[in-house]
Amino acid sequence: MRSDKHTNRKKRRWPKILGMIVLLLIVAGGVYGYSIYASLNKAVDTMHSPIDRDKSSKRTKEIEFKDKEPFSVLLLGVDERKNDKGRSDSMIVLTVNPETKSVKMISIPRDTLTDIVGRGTRDKINHAYAFGGVEMSMNTVEELLDIPIDYYVQINMDGFKDIVNAVGGVTVNNDLDFNYDGYTFREGKLDLNGKEALAFSRMRYEDPRGDFGRQLRQREVIQAVIREGASVSSLWNFDNIFDALGSNVKTNLTFEEMVEIQKHYKSASKDIEQIQIKTGTGTKIDGIYYYVIPDEELNEIQDTLKKHLEL
Repeated sequence: MRSDKHTNRKKRRWPKILGMIVLLLIVAGGVYGYSIYASLNKAVDTMHSPIDRDKSSKRTKEIEFKDKEPFSVLLLGVDERKNDKGRSDSMIVLTVNPETKSVKMISIPRDTLTDIVGRGTRDKINHAYAFGGVEMSMNTVEELLDIPIDYYVQINMDGFKDIVNAVGGVTVNNDLDFNYDGYTFREGKLDLNGKEALAFSRMRYEDPRGDFGRQLRQREVIQAVIREGASVSSLWNFDNIFDALGSNVKTNLTFEEMVEIQKHYKSASKDIEQIQIKTGTGTKIDGIYYYVIPDEELNEIQDTLKKHLEL
């Protein structure tokens, strides 16, 4: 009879012990979650770099994320140099539409001949950053594509290797055998560390596609970083990831806006369409190489992006 009572007491204890374990896990998870939230908030504060304008001149009002309005982002990969503003090594425009659950992405060749807004000259589009920084780049891209550029994200390409290392390296699909910066890259699936990923994304002269081949590799690395950064295993390394982002990324998006985008626009990332410039040609003017996009194709690209932004 005593043994039965002892057994019953054991049975009654187990739910209590189990409840305590669950409670501890919930508390630990909450503390861990808050730690991630606090670190992200701190990183975004470091990254936040507002510009003078409140909104694009092509907008009648500011974007309301809670209303799920389509918006655009200019992604600037900047090759920063000592005692120099540097050049925008890559320029990628993304338009995001949560209703159609889609993103459209277009890479603008760095040598594209266009009007540099605020400079009063025609030049290579990547020179806009050297002349007037982020704002001149945004205004110049707006003029070229005839759409509002609502936000920007600037990445220091030299520091990009730190971001790759922070997520534990990346896996990319390489479609071209080549050597660059002391590294050999074979065709096929490659696992790259930070320095390798930076070299992989910078090469263009050995690629018969020139800047277009490099743009493809840059998108491969960026997508791989996003994929690794979103993985469960990377959560345990969030401090290093946020430190790398805070040191190498600048944006006019606030922490609150990023939270709203995550809340209302997450489904759009499931369908990313890459728009390719197909009929542009290279030409030399006064001995300088430029890339020229025909008006007909440029008009088609403008119409596609306007429709996606519901303009």
